[in-house]
Amino acid sequence: MARLKPLNDFIFQKLMGEQGSEAELKSFLGAVLGRTLKEITILENKTLTPEIIGDKGSILDVRATTDDNTHINIEVQINPYKFMDIRSLFYWSKLYSAALEAGKDYKELPNVITINILDYEHDFIKLDRFHTVFHLWEDTERYKLTDAIEKHFIEMSKFRKLEEKDLENDALHRWLTYFDEKTEESIIKELMSMDAAIQKTNERLNFLSQDKEFLHRANLRDIALSDYTTAMNDAKNEGREEGMKDERIKRAKAMLRYLDIDIVTKEFELSNEEIETLVMKRYDSLG
Repeated sequence: MARLKPLNDFIFQKLMGEQGSEAELKSFLGAVLGRTLKEITILENKTLTPEIIGDKGSILDVRATTDDNTHINIEVQINPYKFMDIRSLFYWSKLYSAALEAGKDYKELPNVITINILDYEHDFIKLDRFHTVFHLWEDTERYKLTDAIEKHFIEMSKFRKLEEKDLENDALHRWLTYFDEKTEESIIKELMSMDAAIQKTNERLNFLSQDKEFLHRANLRDIALSDYTTAMNDAKNEGREEGMKDERIKRAKAMLRYLDIDIVTKEFELSNEEIETLVMKRYDSLG
């Protein structure tokens, strides 16, 4: 039987995002963040119906909180998004604001860490490193404004190009090698012998691969993701940009709540007339 794709976001969520996998998730997060976490609590998504799984626009993420109330969100993205940097920032803002309960003080807002695992070719991060981390810094003094925002991007294409991977000493190298569906079985066995958390994750993956309903849903997700990629490629190759433009307008409308008009206009390649229409609709909805 062919190995299941760990970076299918539905499979990744079943591996890392369900109660009972806290130790494995904590190990992976420790490798990404470069620090040891004491305790984590997984916030399960219990609404994974076939309709949601088959919806190519759904975000199937992994959420957790730490013992100091830091919120962590992991999103695996294999579909190409031109504006992944802006999309990620927007999603972080929703998570951040949603964490404040009505009537609570702003000081009770938690730090929010987002981890984006990207498995497609793109160039919005023009750095050679496969793992980049972003905060809010003062430009001249390099003084960090706050710990409230911490954004990680892990680019699998750049990781695969590393000539030498330090599996013995680097836990993140081990995890990303394991998540790569093309990793040979002999290497998988080597990884399991080095890392107990990876061994437990692989045991869970093997267990899930025996579940016919799970395989059906994983296949639904693969089809949805493939349909999206095919549709976007067709639109690009055949010059049909209407659908992609509609999506840009939809996202731009949402972003106007948080970003300056000039930024939205530039990022989503909209004309002055189009942005003015969105602004007027925004005002109308508020009125």
